[in-house]
Amino acid sequence: MTTAQKTTGSRKTSNGSILVLCLVFVCGMVGMAYASVPLYRLFCQVTGYNGTTQRVEQYSDVILDKTMKVTFDSNTSNGLNWDFRPVNKMVEPRIGETIQVTFKATNRSPVATTGTAVFNVTPMEAGAYFNKVQCFCFTETTLQPGETLEMPVVFFIDPEIVKARETKNIHTLTLSYTFYPSKTEKPVASLPAKTERDETRL
Repeated sequence: MTTAQKTTGSRKTSNGSILVLCLVFVCGMVGMAYASVPLYRLFCQVTGYNGTTQRVEQYSDVILDKTMKVTFDSNTSNGLNWDFRPVNKMVEPRIGETIQVTFKATNRSPVATTGTAVFNVTPMEAGAYFNKVQCFCFTETTLQPGETLEMPVVFFIDPEIVKARETKNIHTLTLSYTFYPSKTEKPVASLPAKTERDETRL
């Protein structure tokens, strides 16, 4: 094999390797794009980033003498004709105490509608210490025309909030909810009606 043939072979191998690496890179970027949203949600749930609250299965076993004021904010987006508001605008539980508050929603539209609530806590640093045991935001909510539904939220504030440097001076939290219309599947198109000509052919 001549030197020229060896050089040509090496170039082909090099070009093939570059092509494979480019394909791997593109596939990796596409995969990361699809995974970024669920990974971001998981990151927020674990860390409380962006005011995301925590979901827990058990109550706190430590209750402090210190209290924390919690206010509530409620909103509905365009496309969802609901009246949505907290029954009480503010509570002041002891830190670590598990309490229940209630929100109320009324469907003002003439048809049944389904909504999904998104939420956050401000100041955002406190999100990691706001623990929900039960919440209507965990599932979709469907209301019939004119129906009113009372929806509970059971939560406690983690006592560790008084130890962390970024949260130890926080005295008031705001829990905010916004209801959005849930995405619904499009109905299956009906078959076209038979015409008189079709029946004659049969």
